[in-house]
Amino acid sequence: MLRITITDDPSVQRWNLQGRLSGPWVAQLQSSWEKTHAARETRKCVIDLDGVTFVDLDGERMLTTMMKDGAEFLATGVYTRHLVDTLASRRRNCLFKFSWSS
Repeated sequence: MLRITITDDPSVQRWNLQGRLSGPWVAQLQSSWEKTHAARETRKCVIDLDGVTFVDLDGERMLTTMMKDGAEFLATGVYTRHLVDTLASRRRNCLFKFSWSS
């Protein structure tokens, strides 16, 4: 199960994710993300992952999409910090490789 709580402030949209980001819950997160992406306009988006207990490969892909769309992540737990660091590192490596191949 995944709980998604979205709080809108004038300058920041905060997402609090709790539970497992896997299986059908990835589709739920993707749907919520797509619905709110255009409405966010210029506001900063912060994703709090501290309540996340597991992320599968599809969940990692969704978090990477959110990262590409400019989301910032809060992660203080060992698991979530490692996850965010790994995704950011993969993204940097892909961008670096792409820039050299073009």
